Amino acid sequence: MRITGYKSHGVSAAAALVNAVTSAGGDASADALRRILRENEFFWQEFEDADAEDFRAWGRILRPFFEAERLEDAMALLNRLMLEVPMHPHLSDHEPHGLHMHYAPPSSRLPHRFRATTLMNLAELIVEHGLGRTGVCAAGGCDRVYADTSRAGRRRFCSEACANRTNVAAFRARRRT
Repeated sequence: MRITGYKSHGVSAAAALVNAVTSAGGDASADALRRILRENEFFWQEFEDADAEDFRAWGRILRPFFEAERLEDAMALLNRLMLEVPMHPHLSDHEPHGLHMHYAPPSSRLPHRFRATTLMNLAELIVEHGLGRTGVCAAGGCDRVYADTSRAGRRRFCSEACANRTNVAAFRARRRT
């Protein structure tokens, strides 16, 4: 089984969407949503402004997955969603990904294909790695989520900025004592 996130961008797209829609300072505008799709190699050209609310709703639905502290809670959410989101897996072979799985038919609208793909990619991630690669940023005062698709799997912050700020604050606190 391929490791989700190393080839597919569904996991990062899910985290970016949750941050855009649910985090303080997030940007859930149609242009920002289109940018998330483009940066994560979805067919962003098919995005229509009328689709924005479907994407926003999906971001709110996925937030509890990233907040889950117990594998059982994350599994229950994903299992419920897999029953609600109709999927029709099939093989697809197109650039830039080559041969891979699609979870919704090409005739489906973009919001549905995005839901099916992100849902299955998040499920693959926890099957492969448990919850150790997802969560809410460890930086104080930050409510953004992260999904670590690196080989090392040690990420605990939503960004380099949060990691650096936290590490500098800890260093300065140690120097004061």
